[in-house]
Amino acid sequence: MKAKGVLLALTLFAAGAMAQEFVIQLGPRPYYLVDDMDAGLLKTSLQQCKVREFKKSDFSIGHRGASMQFPEHTKESYLAAARMGAGIIECDVTFTKDKELVCRHSQCDLHTTTNILATPLAAKCSEPFTPADPTTGKKASAKCCTSDITLAEFQTLQGKMDAANEDATTLDAYMNATANWRTDRYASTGTLMTHAQSIALFKELGVKMTPELKSASVKMPYEGSYTQAQYAQQMIDEYVKAGVKPSDVFAQSFDYNDVLYWLKHTPEFGKQAVFLDETLDPKDDYAKDIAELDGFKKDGVKIIAPPLWALVTLDKNGAIVPSVYAKALKARGFGIIAWSLERSGLLKDGGGWYYQTIKDATNNDGDTFTISAGLLSVMAILATSMAASLPPHAKAMATSAWLIASVSFTPSPTMTTLPYSFLRL
Repeated sequence: MKAKGVLLALTLFAAGAMAQEFVIQLGPRPYYLVDDMDAGLLKTSLQQCKVREFKKSDFSIGHRGASMQFPEHTKESYLAAARMGAGIIECDVTFTKDKELVCRHSQCDLHTTTNILATPLAAKCSEPFTPADPTTGKKASAKCCTSDITLAEFQTLQGKMDAANEDATTLDAYMNATANWRTDRYASTGTLMTHAQSIALFKELGVKMTPELKSASVKMPYEGSYTQAQYAQQMIDEYVKAGVKPSDVFAQSFDYNDVLYWLKHTPEFGKQAVFLDETLDPKDDYAKDIAELDGFKKDGVKIIAPPLWALVTLDKNGAIVPSVYAKALKARGFGIIAWSLERSGLLKDGGGWYYQTIKDATNNDGDTFTISAGLLSVMAILATSMAASLPPHAKAMATSAWLIASVSFTPSPTMTTLPYSFLRL
């Protein structure tokens, strides 16, 4: 029986593991993070975890796929995220010169996320590659946008790890600049995806979807006629055309007007649209930001996504506790998404911008779990479908395990009822 099981696993692997019921594998990182934690009850509990089998869960959402290890927004990155248990996967949405929707984190990031500068299409970039000049201190630069090229041209490119060396004096040095806390081990292929292709793949994988409508880098209306409203509607239309249930889609935007558009014109999708808020100010205990919440509520917004640091602070004993802003969100019944864990490189120096309010409690990669536990206490999330049947120490491991990809959202067990509780890792 064991041999047959191995044969079946190999067969699934050879077929690309495209079925919904493929084996979920986390890899060594969760265990590495546990080993790196400071001594304490949480570490001891996680060390006792005896989980033998992990399952796909809406608890985990792959931001740009599994972009810590794979070129972001590529088929390979999306597949890796699903194989590590992500129940929801994100395509950041932007548009090409011929107004077709594609998956890119920014409209003008092709020079850092693809091989465009090493192809003839470099001639079409908004700004060509210019090497650094050490004598003047001028940095190397380039700017290549999806709006510079057609969809057909876009699909000839290959994704790479997002990086650029601003001190480079050659194109090769500029392009090959992956941070040492990432890897190029899986970057030999990077299949770019249209938005429609991502929807088809996610349906095939049996995962839900969280598209983020990216702000255009070109002037809108684009070419005088393509408006922001058309852009927002086009994204939703592709889900409708593909027959995706609105309950399987969490549309996101940093532009509040996009969220309002979806609430008014596509309410079945708008009712769980996500407002990504990056304008928070901790001065005066977030007084200005808290004052805005009742207006969001009146407009029908149900999910707010602030940066991680806005949801947590340290108490007098140095423990991670909910911020005043987090308490205000929860008191008003908002769903919450916190972004982002595993986007800052090594945490030994405090974690940088994402961890600014808790930097004094952050000194090793193992603190990823400590922070996860703190954020979970903020949201009062006790379990998810991935961990619901596990003992408490196993829940802790399962809750935090899918951290090899850069971002997760964490819905509560009652995800289909409002309010939502989210954690974006």
